[in-house]
Amino acid sequence: MNRIKCTISYDGALFFGYQVQPNGRTVQEELEKVLKKMHKGRDVKVTASGRTDAGVHAVGQVIHFDTPLMLPAERWPVALNSQLPGDISVLTAEIVPESFHARFSAVGKEYRYKIYQEPFRSPFKRFYAHHCPFHLNLESMRQAATHLIGTHDFTSFCSAKTEVQDKVREVKEITIQQRDHEIELTFVGNGFLYNMVRIMTGTLMDVGRGRLTPDEVKKILEAKDRGQAGKTAPAEGLYLWQVFYGN
Repeated sequence: MNRIKCTISYDGALFFGYQVQPNGRTVQEELEKVLKKMHKGRDVKVTASGRTDAGVHAVGQVIHFDTPLMLPAERWPVALNSQLPGDISVLTAEIVPESFHARFSAVGKEYRYKIYQEPFRSPFKRFYAHHCPFHLNLESMRQAATHLIGTHDFTSFCSAKTEVQDKVREVKEITIQQRDHEIELTFVGNGFLYNMVRIMTGTLMDVGRGRLTPDEVKKILEAKDRGQAGKTAPAEGLYLWQVFYGN
């Protein structure tokens, strides 16, 4: 058996998320469908670094699967891409030790969130960035973001639906940049809770609009209460950018 690690990208607009679901098209389903065909009807389970929700995109998602096929690593992207739908692409593949695990071997992730500021929504951006016609004070948002950097209990910035008990995570970096009418927020950390990036984004946008002061974000964090933070930003602006692994 060979364990194959792949880096993939996908447009999440027409998916009900990454993970297989009974009543919706998913990224995992499409991948496993192609692998089943390549393995002559044998099921092949694909494991990802983490699931993404409906409408969320990935530039550098990482998956792994085990196979008895003796295909050279460089042939896997060609073989898979020739059968996958156009909204999924396998970028790289390599043969890795059995000890490698796409989820449990990951030591960090980078997410990016895109916001565009134009008077009216663009039909060409509606699936790929969040439309915000209001002015955002980026300097205030940057000041607020400093309170989120470090190791904290992020209960206030986690969906109440999560079943995870340990909500302590380390956020290593948050940057906010603007290019023309588009604002991009970058979050780097050792891991993120369910909806954590989208809730942090929604809260920082509240700061940008003057609904919250930068220092109030620190109080929200300390409160450990989801009800204190801002709304969850929409899915379409979120991208899983890359996953980090050790040696």
